[in-house]
Amino acid sequence: MKRFGIYVLFGVALAFPALAQSGRDSGQTAEPESKHSPGPAREIGGGAGTVGVGAAKGAGHIGEGAAKGAGDIVTLHPIKGTTSVVKGTAEGGKDVTVGAAKGTGKIVKGIGKTFKKIL
Repeated sequence: MKRFGIYVLFGVALAFPALAQSGRDSGQTAEPESKHSPGPAREIGGGAGTVGVGAAKGAGHIGEGAAKGAGDIVTLHPIKGTTSVVKGTAEGGKDVTVGAAKGTGKIVKGIGKTFKKIL
């Protein structure tokens, strides 16, 4: 019986510092382990914004190419002017396509999250 009391006392002596340490940590704020993904509405809105940004960039490149081409044609450089128009149109088309694809992906992901919540 005497040994049992020694073992209990020894166990309490080992547990006490561990309890004291955990008490100090409780005052600190814990960092989140993983970031939360945006909600469905934010995902859909972000997708619509991405489509808009792609369209705006595309329109800018098309306008830039057309203006540069017009300037080249006026200064009697028709080949350089045509190249500028084609290049601006190609860059603009790429921007619109990339923006639309990324935006549509985000919108579909948001819609999927909405259905996941419903079901």
